[in-house]
Amino acid sequence: MNKNDRTVMVAMSGGVDSSVAAALLRDQGYRVVGATMLLWDGEAAGVESGCCGTQDLVDARAVCARLGINHYGIDLREEFRREVVEPFAMTYLRGRTPNPCILCNERLKFHYLLRKAREVGARWLATGHYARIEGRGPFRLCRGTDRSKDQSYFLFPVDQEILAHLIFPLGNLTKDEVRDKAGELRLAVHEKPESQEVCFIPPDGLKDFLREASHDEIVPGPLLDTAGNVIGSHDGFCFYTIGQRKGLGVAAAKPLYVTRIDAAGNTIVLGTREEASFPDMLVESATWVAGQPPSDHFRAQVQVRHRHRPAEGEVRILEGGSFRVFFDEPQHGVAPGQAAVVYDGDTVLGGGWISGSEPNVQKPIKRD
Repeated sequence: MNKNDRTVMVAMSGGVDSSVAAALLRDQGYRVVGATMLLWDGEAAGVESGCCGTQDLVDARAVCARLGINHYGIDLREEFRREVVEPFAMTYLRGRTPNPCILCNERLKFHYLLRKAREVGARWLATGHYARIEGRGPFRLCRGTDRSKDQSYFLFPVDQEILAHLIFPLGNLTKDEVRDKAGELRLAVHEKPESQEVCFIPPDGLKDFLREASHDEIVPGPLLDTAGNVIGSHDGFCFYTIGQRKGLGVAAAKPLYVTRIDAAGNTIVLGTREEASFPDMLVESATWVAGQPPSDHFRAQVQVRHRHRPAEGEVRILEGGSFRVFFDEPQHGVAPGQAAVVYDGDTVLGGGWISGSEPNVQKPIKRD
């Protein structure tokens, strides 16, 4: 066997999950090297519990020293700003709700780190994601055993070429088992807190971040009911998301939710929970783990955000890399800009980006 077949680069964020992933692979006989992406100067931005900042680089390096493996630091701050931070801001400023973690995986981790792995002679790239890979080609991307920590939703853009070089050592473990293992190894990060979801923004700092990104061009506007009546005002449409209930500043007989965000008109429409639930949605820029969807139309479970309970429905493939989902039951808070991930049980079929639930004018692809 070529020695490269047993060489694996582990993407190490400085947290407990990737640290234990490296330790497990080392104990399984792999030649392990660690690599940490330096993405953001979290301390300077006031972020104490992000990921991939300077302190995380130090923590990852210390873990590698403890495990007796080599470590590389890769400065991708400019790429991160261009590929993740700026699209994140622009998505909000278009009245949509972004998901930066998926972009980071797709555009940085599975691009730059795979390239670095090849440079150091590693055949494999491993991460601390709670997900599983099954099969020997074609490969299947599956949910992690610990459903409370499952991260397959964030991985839907991976294709067969990438899966052929990935390892997820934590796929069959629970979070408690991972922390116990880190404690047994006396890793300093074994009690390190979870990183926050948006690693480059401090708690309660989103508004300030968006104001800076918009050059202070965010202005107040009206809150409307579904009949078009003005019932209040907002302080900037980009500070809201579809399905939002809290922080609306409007008193009503029934709870109100954001049902529509009109960026061009600078208005937000509020309605009942039923009016903020959608029977169908259009999804664009679709990718499929197997390279193509199972068929032109098929039954599946669809997840519209990370903590969303997958909803049963019918998926219909459209022209131009899009698909429409018709839910069995209307789903609350289907937010444009978020990812819609399609599952067959525990297996990820693919996904794309929610563009809305307006009437579809496209026609299904006709195949022979």
